[in-house]
Amino acid sequence: MSPSPGDDSHSHQARGTGGLAGVFKGLTGSKLTKSPPPTSQPPTPITTISQQLSDRPDAVSPTQPTPVAPAIRGIPQDQLELFNRLRSGTINERVDAAGSLRYAISDYPLDPIREVWFAGKDLIDSAKHTDARVAGWGLLTACVKATPSTDRERHEYFQTLTAPANPEDFHLQLAAIVDLTNHGRNVAGFADEIFPLLTSWLYEAYIAVRSARRHARGGNKTTKGKIVPTGEDNNFSQLFAFVKDVIKFNFKHASDAVVGRLMDNLLRICMNTSVEEDLRSCINVIDALVTFGSIPNGKLKDCMQVLSSIHCLVPSLQKDSWHTISDICKSHHGQSTMRLLLDVLRTVSMGAGKERNKDTVREVRGALSVLKKLLSKSTEKGYPAVPLALLLDGLANISASAPARIAADVLKLVNSLFEGSDGKVSPLLAEEHWEPIFSVVVQCVEKATSSGGADMDGASIKTVSTTNDDLESDDNISNQARILVTRVEQLVAQNQSDSVQREQCIHFFTQMRHALPDSTAMLVLEHFKTYQSCLPSQVDWKESLQLVVKEFYLDQDRPPLVRLRALEVIVETYNFLTLVPDLVGETAVGGLIEPILSKMGEELDTLVLQDTVDFLVNGAETSTVPIFDKIMEAFKSVVSSDMDRARLAYASTPKPEAHPIDQSGYLANQSLSNVVVRGYVQTFIRAMNRDASKSTKVFNALVRVAGSNACEIDARLTAMKLLFRIRADSDHHIYLTTHTETEALAASLYRTEASLARKLAEDAAQPQRLSRADHAAVSRTSRGISFTQGQTGDRGHPGRSNHTPKPAVHQGLRLWSLPELDALPEEPPSEPSPRLLSCRKDTGEDTKSQGPSKTVLNISSWLKALLNLFHEGCDWEIYSFILVHLPSQLCNQPVFESDGFHIQELRQVLCEMLRMNSFQEPPSSSGLRRPDVANCLFHALAITLSYHRYFQKQDEDEIVRTFIAGITDKTAKTCIHALSVCCHELSSSVSKALVTILQKMSMVITQPLVAMHILEFLACLSRLPALYANFREEEFRIVFGICFRYLQYVRDKKHSARNSHASEPSTPSAGSGSQLDLPGHQSSTDDLPQYVYALAYHVITFWFLAVKMPDRPNLVGWIAKNLFTDVDGTASNEEQAQVTLDFMQRVAYSDASDSAEDPLFNEQLFGDLHRKRWIIGNSIVTIKQSKETGWAEITRRYPSGTSSFAVRVEFAPLPAPQAPEGSDSALWNGRFQQGVTIAPSHLLIQLVCPMPQIYDPTLRPIPLADEDAVERAIRTFDRNSTVDGHKVGVIYIGEGQTKESEILANTIGGPAYLEFLRGLGVLTELKGATFNTQGLDRENDIDGRYTYCWRDRVTEIVFHVTTMMPTRLENDPQCVMKKRHIGNDFVNIIFNDSGLPFKFDTFPSQFNYVYIVITPTPSRPPVALRENCTAKQEESGGLSSSPFFMVQVMSQQGFPEISPAAEPKIISLKALPNFVRLLALNASVFSHVWANREGGEHVGSWRNRLREINRLRERYGPKVAPSPPPSSVGGSTTAGVGGSNIPAGLYMTQIQSPVQQGNESSRPASSIIRDSLYNRRSSVATFVTSTSADQASHRSSMLSTATTDNTEIFQLNGADALVDSVDFSKWT
Repeated sequence: MSPSPGDDSHSHQARGTGGLAGVFKGLTGSKLTKSPPPTSQPPTPITTISQQLSDRPDAVSPTQPTPVAPAIRGIPQDQLELFNRLRSGTINERVDAAGSLRYAISDYPLDPIREVWFAGKDLIDSAKHTDARVAGWGLLTACVKATPSTDRERHEYFQTLTAPANPEDFHLQLAAIVDLTNHGRNVAGFADEIFPLLTSWLYEAYIAVRSARRHARGGNKTTKGKIVPTGEDNNFSQLFAFVKDVIKFNFKHASDAVVGRLMDNLLRICMNTSVEEDLRSCINVIDALVTFGSIPNGKLKDCMQVLSSIHCLVPSLQKDSWHTISDICKSHHGQSTMRLLLDVLRTVSMGAGKERNKDTVREVRGALSVLKKLLSKSTEKGYPAVPLALLLDGLANISASAPARIAADVLKLVNSLFEGSDGKVSPLLAEEHWEPIFSVVVQCVEKATSSGGADMDGASIKTVSTTNDDLESDDNISNQARILVTRVEQLVAQNQSDSVQREQCIHFFTQMRHALPDSTAMLVLEHFKTYQSCLPSQVDWKESLQLVVKEFYLDQDRPPLVRLRALEVIVETYNFLTLVPDLVGETAVGGLIEPILSKMGEELDTLVLQDTVDFLVNGAETSTVPIFDKIMEAFKSVVSSDMDRARLAYASTPKPEAHPIDQSGYLANQSLSNVVVRGYVQTFIRAMNRDASKSTKVFNALVRVAGSNACEIDARLTAMKLLFRIRADSDHHIYLTTHTETEALAASLYRTEASLARKLAEDAAQPQRLSRADHAAVSRTSRGISFTQGQTGDRGHPGRSNHTPKPAVHQGLRLWSLPELDALPEEPPSEPSPRLLSCRKDTGEDTKSQGPSKTVLNISSWLKALLNLFHEGCDWEIYSFILVHLPSQLCNQPVFESDGFHIQELRQVLCEMLRMNSFQEPPSSSGLRRPDVANCLFHALAITLSYHRYFQKQDEDEIVRTFIAGITDKTAKTCIHALSVCCHELSSSVSKALVTILQKMSMVITQPLVAMHILEFLACLSRLPALYANFREEEFRIVFGICFRYLQYVRDKKHSARNSHASEPSTPSAGSGSQLDLPGHQSSTDDLPQYVYALAYHVITFWFLAVKMPDRPNLVGWIAKNLFTDVDGTASNEEQAQVTLDFMQRVAYSDASDSAEDPLFNEQLFGDLHRKRWIIGNSIVTIKQSKETGWAEITRRYPSGTSSFAVRVEFAPLPAPQAPEGSDSALWNGRFQQGVTIAPSHLLIQLVCPMPQIYDPTLRPIPLADEDAVERAIRTFDRNSTVDGHKVGVIYIGEGQTKESEILANTIGGPAYLEFLRGLGVLTELKGATFNTQGLDRENDIDGRYTYCWRDRVTEIVFHVTTMMPTRLENDPQCVMKKRHIGNDFVNIIFNDSGLPFKFDTFPSQFNYVYIVITPTPSRPPVALRENCTAKQEESGGLSSSPFFMVQVMSQQGFPEISPAAEPKIISLKALPNFVRLLALNASVFSHVWANREGGEHVGSWRNRLREINRLRERYGPKVAPSPPPSSVGGSTTAGVGGSNIPAGLYMTQIQSPVQQGNESSRPASSIIRDSLYNRRSSVATFVTSTSADQASHRSSMLSTATTDNTEIFQLNGADALVDSVDFSKWT
């Protein structure tokens, strides 16, 4: 057949051939393809006859004469010429005429159609050329569409049109027949011939189209790869449509034989075609036959086979095929169809492998597909009923040997039975047992499983619309079985089955164990659990239990929830078996647990392993020793397997460069080893109070894990979390603490949320560009082993890193941080273990007969493991964890009491690492530097001081030398704090190296944030005279020099602030703070200047007292020069300098204390007294003269104290000559005589102020008027104490106490507490006390009869001891009377004997700045175990044999770190009172400064007394010009001189030259700061060794040079004159 017009266009390559042909021939043929949609043929252009004639080469010119044809009736004259040409013209003329007449007939119907028909019918002859045939077919088609014809004429037309024609003209021939029959409606004249014709044409057209498709597949392909429809495709589609129309309108003319032949051709086409459209067309024709006629009886079976096969194998045609099948089933063929389908299942014999008939497979699958559809249809709608019994017989027949595809179809059909239209099962199953159906299903699944896919050759149908994967997802056996199981599960869950069927369903599930989905497995397990199917009370309990263990629990392909539920069933069974061991025997218990243990090393799921470990931990608690050992071996196998996997994973991945791997976060998916180690921890916690043997085994396992660098990091951390919590009480009983008290050290390594957030904020505020190495650092995202152990990096000294910017911290994977809410998997016992000891003391007691057996835990192995990690190195997460937690555990001495050897080794390792700088370097991504690590190591070394009983003298010296070496950069503060402890614990070693310590400190005083710590150290050291007993003047000068440098630093800040305020404000640079570091405003990177200022003066005062008295005058001039000379060389007349020097002049030549006025010097005893007062310098002099006795009392009130003297004037006798007339004979006759009048002014002139006096009236004695105002001023003056008063609370917390009221109600403490109080101060009676009791009642004993006080020449501390205050719970249940004292104390000492960590908010108060917490170490044992301890204490005198205490200073939030005990320190009871008292004193000083940091400065009692003197001077003295402006730090200079014995005009005459003034005023603040403390690095040792004789020529770089030639008064400038005026050593 010829192609339709347009065949020359590009064709698409066919996608495949063979499709259904392959299906019906071999079931594994090529793909079905969709036939391209038919395209309409382009219409032939309409041209006029004249145009056609003019286009012909042999056309006759219109001017030429046309031959005249004989006239024909009915043809118009204008068409006659065309007719004549058609009849007798040349071939070209005939073609043109035929085309013209074709349109003429259509537009103007001609009467003589037959003449035209016969004239042109020969043009369609196959011998004619194409144009002629096309013109002829067009003309004849127009003729048949013209006026109606008779049957004879129509038969003539039919015969002519259906005669054999050129194959290329088939589309024209078909179109002509379609027009002749009016699209199949009218077959008059040839009714008996049309069906045979179409039957033959149908198959011939298929042959043609198949050939055309093969040709098109050879090369006609478009760019998109689609097939271009061929002409044959269009012809074939149009022929099918025409056949359908003919059947629809004229089936009555078809006989059964004719219909049978037509059906054969249709089925043949279906068997051979691979085009979906061909199949659809065939189905449509068959459907027309069924609808408008009937299928011959002999063809029903073949027809059903083909339709059912299409319905099964071609999903896209299921709807079309089912429409036809349903019509057949609802016709009179319905029962026959049902019988045919069931017979296919019941009688078929399935072969095996290659012997299997593929047509049989196709028939069976088709029958199953249709039956499945019919099962969902109702008989009420005309469908035949499906007999269930026959259906089950057929299914049983084919399931015995069914291939995989048929098995899947069987399961589909069974699924349809259980999936009714209303959500219920099919009515066929309502009254039937389901066991036969389940047997068929099990058979199909088992057969397919055992075949292993060998029978899958006929199980896959490939079509155009369905991929192989789609079929696999819908039709595979496992999927269908899962659907069925799920449906049955729903029915069971919905209780739509009776109890019998429920049991059958559960039994079915157990048979389908390999195909059970997870939800069904859960249902089975729930059934087993509910009905206790796995308990010995059931007959088949062992089989059920084996099913649960092997198929559900041990199947690692199962999801965790199923396996966990299976484990619950196992646990329930195990618990029952352990309750009745005699019923089943011990072998049953072992048989249950052994399969779990044997496969435990292969477990990969963390959740399952977690619950399994929990189960085994519970079992291990009560198990026998053999089972316990097996459990431990199983745990060990998990750890080993995890280690092996980690090694393989590491070996298979590229190894990173030598950069530290970041591990800075906690992994959400913990490792398998960690799960097991948590089980170890749980086992230890539970066994430690019950079974010493089990505890020891677990402890050893934990030590191995923690010490192995091959284990997973999180597992090692979990082990260490328990190991580092091991403590021992005073009886060496092991217990676990829940409070490690390591937050401060953790914060220093950014291991707390607050510290990390602060660091990230700082990094964000000051972004730094990361180095290439930082970017290249590999961030480890797995939880596996890290291979960065032992990376020590640069061996440079940690102090050398201060010139490099600190690296930014990266938030990576941090495996640990504080607080650790789940550090231990369960709460440890509250009491120490009665079975586990840290060491055994030989007490001579018979322990065999008393109590449980006790075992010594091998703690030395743990300490040895830590030492190995220090030697070998480890991952940073492990290393940082050790750094933070080791000091806390070392604080508990009884743990390591028997392991002095390893303690010595630990000390040696720490010292060596710190001295050699060989410790591990932190990764750059952690944001840390080497000094941060060194700080932690120094802290650990400081804790080892409490073990000094194990050390030799050289070991103690080495510790001190190590701390001295660490006084650099960032580690200086930690080392200074440690040395403060050494002063008490290693006093001989510190004394030996004290000069070196001071020299080292003098070289680092320029470092930021160390000023207050150095000064605190010096303040504490001054109270320990034994340490500096051999000091010489040069060593004292080092101490004073350090203080002077810090005073200059504060003064420099003052000048910087003054200059910055005087100059124009500049635009702040990026990253700089907008607020200057003025005094009173502490920056985050600076010391508090006011505290440094106050502490420096205190240290100067303390150390001046420490100097031996003969040497004190030698230092006065040098000290005065530094106190009264400012940074720029000008005079500085600070109040604090004045009162300090005032105190020095009072103690320079005497160690006598203050002397008060004698209360007995009164008028009753001495008669009339004459009193007068003067202000002389910085003192108030009062002289009381007795008129009768001649005795006088001279009282001089200084800022720093009061001195009182009783004097009596004695007159020497004169020679014996006679007394002149009028003279007083008494003077001549004796040394003294009653009644002689001496005024107080006489003594003043004679003793204090003889002539000549300085011409400046302001410096002469200023008499004070005898009036009430002066009396009030003197009383106010006397109320200011001559010492700095401090109040410190002392609070005792008893065992288990946490509430404020119960703590304050304590009236007594333990022996150690009482011993501590006795060393803290002197017991003093309050009633009648003449000193400042700091608020304690002195009259009625309201606050108790006694308290403890401490006082030296400078300081006085009153302790508010709550246990010594009255407790009246009936009237004051909240102890408000006590709270009113300690609530207002800046500093409180907490003696925490509770066994619990102290919380800062225990005593709510806004004034409690600092708590000094003292905790016994070890903590007190509980009551149950304290009886024996108490008896031992009574025998030993009240105190335990290990009197060590942990001291830690806790400060209010935002409070700077001010104390050596900011990190916990271990102090012996012997040194505890002195150490804590010094801490409290420094903390109180700082608190006073801190409380006034915003509103001004703290003014001490000495300065208050000085100010009172100056107020009197201003009121009663001569008026002079104003003095220089006051100092902003350290107090103002006095109006006048303030006791400097220099005329006030001296200050006024110190005038700088204009040039110097300009230079100074234009000097920027930055240059002044540059000359200040932080940039002057001259050695204090060099500075302080200068003698006073050469001070004028030798100036340290501490002091700026000042111009001296512009101020020459008495040959001295202002500063020199001021110093000279106060240097009392020059005139004494």
